[in-house]
Amino acid sequence: MVSGTHGSGKSTLIGDFVGQHPTWQVLPDPYEYIDGADEMPDATVFFQQLRITAHRQLEPSKGSSIAERGPVDFLAYLQALETLGRPGRADDLLERGWVIASHAMVGVDLLVLLPLTENDKIELSEDEDLELREAMNLALLELADDPGLVGEARVLELAGNRKHRLAQLERAIDGC
Repeated sequence: MVSGTHGSGKSTLIGDFVGQHPTWQVLPDPYEYIDGADEMPDATVFFQQLRITAHRQLEPSKGSSIAERGPVDFLAYLQALETLGRPGRADDLLERGWVIASHAMVGVDLLVLLPLTENDKIELSEDEDLELREAMNLALLELADDPGLVGEARVLELAGNRKHRLAQLERAIDGC
């Protein structure tokens, strides 16, 4: 599972990985399954995506797969909305999301984090909600440190250029 805030390089890393490992199944960003989602998603949309990722994580696997985003991503977005005091947030969704996410993470072997760093930061335009991006990044890093949430999953933070991230991911998967 590859996790990170928007514009952190998840799609690029997964595309590069699957280019080298074409037998792996890609579980795409759940945003693709949300019909009519707003440009500025609220807690309800993030909670829907959390449920999608949790459901697919609990389904029996048919071979090797790599997921773009997981339940922890959307729990981090819910936490970020709360931290920022955004309208449309819902405390009960955060609490319910925690239960769902921790249950779904039981089957995760490797949680790959793509944190925002100064050295390899991907620049986005202002219309990408940079404040939410930063808040989600911080929330994700905190949540990934909680064994009550991530369970037995090995957590790996990747940094560096595109080639370096791919090499780190390949080493980590070889070690699983």
